[in-house]
Amino acid sequence: MHEITAANLHNAYGGESMAHMRYRTWGDKAEKDGYPNTARMFRAIHFAEQIHANNHFRELKDMVGGFFCNSGAVFGIGPTSQNLQGGIDGETFEINEMYPTYLETAKFQGEKGAERSFFYALSSEKTHAAFFQKAKAAVDSGKDVQLGPMQICTVCGWTHEGDAPDVCPICGAKKDKFKAFP
Repeated sequence: MHEITAANLHNAYGGESMAHMRYRTWGDKAEKDGYPNTARMFRAIHFAEQIHANNHFRELKDMVGGFFCNSGAVFGIGPTSQNLQGGIDGETFEINEMYPTYLETAKFQGEKGAERSFFYALSSEKTHAAFFQKAKAAVDSGKDVQLGPMQICTVCGWTHEGDAPDVCPICGAKKDKFKAFP
């Protein structure tokens, strides 16, 4: 694997791993703050971030040893509104800066597996940012977000509200590959 694509996978793995844990923690905080639907949303997206991290990690399967990961992250546990803004900021960075660059580099270097992994994550992060914005608007008005069941594609991490689709629009996985967060 080309060094730049490998470094991008390492960095993306680090960022997704931190997002996974951060959203889990922020979900617990939202629950304590009295926002059970926001907590459920954080937990669903936390699962999607784990899928992204696992996909990146699998692409690095032949690389053994210690590597530095340069991953930006939001730290701290604030009020739920602040945590949601942290989610919006992180997802927006990934959508506008990180994943487009990583994706184009993987394409240029002919790294098909990395390209697929970055495409899956980029496509999913767009839904995450929208969910965080919706929840923040509700929380800022003193209410919990209204959400139906959250569905996560276990192949690519795409996140959907409502019934699981017959086929994932991102990766083509069948309905039985979705995990529900009712």
